[in-house]
Amino acid sequence: MQSALAKPSIPGRWLQTRREAAGLASRALPFILSVIGGSTDVIGFLGLNGLFTAHVTGNIVIIAARVIAGERTTISASLAVPVFMLVVFSARLLAGRIERALAALLLVQLLALAGFLAVGATAGPWTDADSVLGIIAGMFGVAAMAVQNALVQIALRDTPATAVMTTNVARFTVDIAEILVGRNAAEVANAGRRAARTLPVLLGFIAGCGLGAALEATAGLWSLALPVGLALVAFAIGLAQELPP
Repeated sequence: MQSALAKPSIPGRWLQTRREAAGLASRALPFILSVIGGSTDVIGFLGLNGLFTAHVTGNIVIIAARVIAGERTTISASLAVPVFMLVVFSARLLAGRIERALAALLLVQLLALAGFLAVGATAGPWTDADSVLGIIAGMFGVAAMAVQNALVQIALRDTPATAVMTTNVARFTVDIAEILVGRNAAEVANAGRRAARTLPVLLGFIAGCGLGAALEATAGLWSLALPVGLALVAFAIGLAQELPP
């Protein structure tokens, strides 16, 4: 009798465990994405003659500085901004046509990073920053980071940016100041919640930069296996998050 009554509780416990695991994985996703962003950006910078794959404004600064100095700008740096914008635009169009936008965008990012690894590891490194395969590899990296920037705004709207940290650092600093000197209890509470969301992303990006730089120094562009592996984990989390219970 007791055994018969206990049977219905087993699926219930399994469902609860699955929900808890999915919630934990969902909270870990921004951290994982920030590690991907930091590692991809630093590996691209070190392995592709100073190309920023995630930090678009960095490419703008480099182009402007070289133009003013009368130096030649690389094709990759010149293409990075329009390619980034085109991919973000395309990601938004894709997300508007499908239901499971998060998993789809994470898959696109995974494929772009895999392309970056495949071209970079098999054909790189390049002494000529404007070599055709070097440009193709760089644009794979830029595309991957463009998708990551887009998916945070499209499918993870309460999440801080995971590929660029300037705004996050400013937001986190302001929130810490608010916590310390704020007089409005509600605003202090909101600042605390924002800071708790922002800190893991900042730490993840820093960790990604450190790991990416160390791996690139020892393994060259094969170090892109790190963000590719993490992108596979992120895709699995996104897919599980959007599957029906």
